[in-house]
Amino acid sequence: MKKKKLNWEELEKKATYNPIIEETEEEPIKKKRRKRKKINIKKIGENKTLLATIIFIIILVIMIFSVIFAILNINNNNILNGVKIEGIDVSGLSREEAKAKIETVYNAKKEEDIILKYNDFETTISQDILETNYDLDKAVNEAISLGKDGNIITNNYNILFALLGKKNIKVDMSINEEQIKDEIENIQTNIPGTIIEPDYYVENDKLIITPGQEGIKISVDNLINRIKNTLKTASSNQQYIEIPMDNVWPDKIDIEKIHDEIYKEVQDAYLTENPITIHPEVEGVDFDIEEAKKILENDSEQYEIPLKITKPNVTMEQIGAEAFPNKISFYSTRYDGGDVNRSTNLELACEKINDVIVLPGETFSYNKTLGERSKAAGYKTAKVYENGEVVDGIGGGICQISSTLYNAVLKANLEIVERRNHQFITSYVEEGRDATVAYGVTDFKFKNSRKYAIKIKASASNGVATIEIFGIKEEVEYQISFDTKTISTIPYTVKYIDDNTLKTGTEVVKQKGANGIVTETYLIKSLNGQVVSNTLLSKDTYSAMQRIVLRGTKK
Repeated sequence: MKKKKLNWEELEKKATYNPIIEETEEEPIKKKRRKRKKINIKKIGENKTLLATIIFIIILVIMIFSVIFAILNINNNNILNGVKIEGIDVSGLSREEAKAKIETVYNAKKEEDIILKYNDFETTISQDILETNYDLDKAVNEAISLGKDGNIITNNYNILFALLGKKNIKVDMSINEEQIKDEIENIQTNIPGTIIEPDYYVENDKLIITPGQEGIKISVDNLINRIKNTLKTASSNQQYIEIPMDNVWPDKIDIEKIHDEIYKEVQDAYLTENPITIHPEVEGVDFDIEEAKKILENDSEQYEIPLKITKPNVTMEQIGAEAFPNKISFYSTRYDGGDVNRSTNLELACEKINDVIVLPGETFSYNKTLGERSKAAGYKTAKVYENGEVVDGIGGGICQISSTLYNAVLKANLEIVERRNHQFITSYVEEGRDATVAYGVTDFKFKNSRKYAIKIKASASNGVATIEIFGIKEEVEYQISFDTKTISTIPYTVKYIDDNTLKTGTEVVKQKGANGIVTETYLIKSLNGQVVSNTLLSKDTYSAMQRIVLRGTKK
């Protein structure tokens, strides 16, 4: 048997390798690592506990101070710091102090008129028309109760919000929107380039229809919102409001409606007894609708529709009775007879309305009676109000006749259907008792609200225009008088226009300025010397007429 040879290198390796010793050396390192891990976990746990404790303490402190702060604030009768009412700082003020402070601002605000502007056109809406009302008590109450009337969280949130300067209380405001809409309609009639709606009038045996003209129209709701926004701000600086406009087309001609309005059945004059009533004759008026539609298919500035006029068989003259025995009312105004063109227009207007009969329940239209004012119709060029200035225009002066008629109609106790005052004060009638007209734009209309028919008699000569209304007196006839009060005055402004034809330093007054006013006119009815009623007839604004000065720039 052979002996195995010893490998001394292997024996040496085996002799030096000791697993027990190797494991023993590694053990402390692992233990240290595990120990560190346990220590870190313990520290994290301790840190979380500490953090939670700190957060709890902070929350507790906040809650305690919040409760204390809220309790203290509830017992504070003054307004929180940082609170504003429409931008007005009312910090720390009492109810009375805050009310007095904002009242000063808003009382001054209520003295300011609103100036409206469109290109070169300017006009004013008075605060007396706006009737602006600010609910200051509500705003002050809200400021006082801020941070007091909610729960702790809400109250403290509001307190913090106020301290950051982010609490601005709004003031509720109201205006007389219906009255403002009426005023805007008045303004619409005076704006250059305003839309002209279709209109018509009867001339002998023809119906004349004008199709209207494209133009601009005030965006009423938009303008009212702009006015409201301006009035809401506490700033006392007077600002211009740009009038928002829409480009609009006139309405289509409604031939059926026109037919219904002018159609009349022929009626003979007759009398009735117990009581005696006189019924005047009526001419029959009609036209062929289909024929009219064909005529309207063509493009034209004016359409002529043939009328069928039927004469009555019996007239008042034939039965020997007077249908209009009593003078119900009359009114006169004066004019400059030396102004030939204007006098001609007044005379022509009187000729148009003279002897017009208005039946009970029927509505009289000044525009439809006079027709379109044109050179072809005989009207002359005379002074008119246009775009805030006195300029020459066809038919100037006819508003004096409509105003004279308006007063005669009022004194006859007839119902007013449509009437608007002039842009500026007129010289021929008292303020609040004028009636402006513009063909296709604004009309003067009244309804015969009496029991019997009436007849208009009109004349203009020797510088006096007179309107008389005849009919049959009723059992009760009131005496009519008027009382006009000036509510406020609108001061005029000055407009300078550079003129290169005048030497530098030279100034020429092109148009004198005149203050505007706001009026209230009351209609007083009396019977046997005793006042029966005193009612508001109209509230009118007359714009200030701008003073225009030409300023020389020629060197």
